[in-house]
Amino acid sequence: MKAPLVLTRKVGDIMIHALDGGSQLLDGGAMFGVVPKPLWEKRIAADERNRIPLAMRCLLVETPDELVLIDNGAGNKESGKFTDIYGIDNAASDPARFPTRIEEALHHIGYSTDDVDIMLDTHLHFDHAGGNTRLAGDGGIVLSFPRARYVVQRGELEWSRSRNERIQASYLPHNIEPVSEAGRFDLVDGDVEIVPGIRVLRTPGHTPHHQSVLITSKGETACFLADVMPTSAHLPLPWIMGYDVEPLVTLESKRALLARAREEEWLLVFEHDPVVAWGRLDPAQTRPVLVVDNGN
Repeated sequence: MKAPLVLTRKVGDIMIHALDGGSQLLDGGAMFGVVPKPLWEKRIAADERNRIPLAMRCLLVETPDELVLIDNGAGNKESGKFTDIYGIDNAASDPARFPTRIEEALHHIGYSTDDVDIMLDTHLHFDHAGGNTRLAGDGGIVLSFPRARYVVQRGELEWSRSRNERIQASYLPHNIEPVSEAGRFDLVDGDVEIVPGIRVLRTPGHTPHHQSVLITSKGETACFLADVMPTSAHLPLPWIMGYDVEPLVTLESKRALLARAREEEWLLVFEHDPVVAWGRLDPAQTRPVLVVDNGN
């Protein structure tokens, strides 16, 4: 059963929409690193190939002046073999109208890819930035968001091009280079306000220049975590993905982020959790315990 196309709520005066960008299946051991399977499988059960279900949830943010999309799923350019290995299911209910499920989700709330002003990539892995570009009807590759400027950390773009064997399977040039060739990347360095109410926060470890996104309005804050904590099961500090290139750096990113999230009562938005879109830390618990927040 597919997740809801859209979940909507407000952060202060800013409307945010969690968009279903599809799902994938990744190896449970890789997703939980050194955590033993008898522990992690209590949180998310694996299939016969040891893969666990994961969402590819994206976040659309409506500010007074600009429409900002954070991450965009896996796109529509990969082969059948690729989609089988990674268990990608991001087809729309009407593929003739919508290339992928995220286009359908945008349409559901009255928008199209033409309306996106800022495409904010937390990092450039294929399941987060695969929708930067799309396969056109003539077989060519075009930008998915023709009006948008694509915001990413400068160091992340440089890292994506290093092509070392450890990372090259995660960075696919056809998701990245057409944007660069079109001159549409807006490169930032460090913690930067992108537009009023939206700020990127460097949370390195998964990649050296990974960023999360803070949405702030009227004293309320939501944090789109991306892969620093991909699911609610990754809240405990040592529960870190085997995919992370610098796991001890991830540990410190998590420690600092969770301290702020508790103190400032952030709404935490999970990109890959197959069930939980968002929640807050229980202030009565010393360890990070999530209280699912379904408020609008």
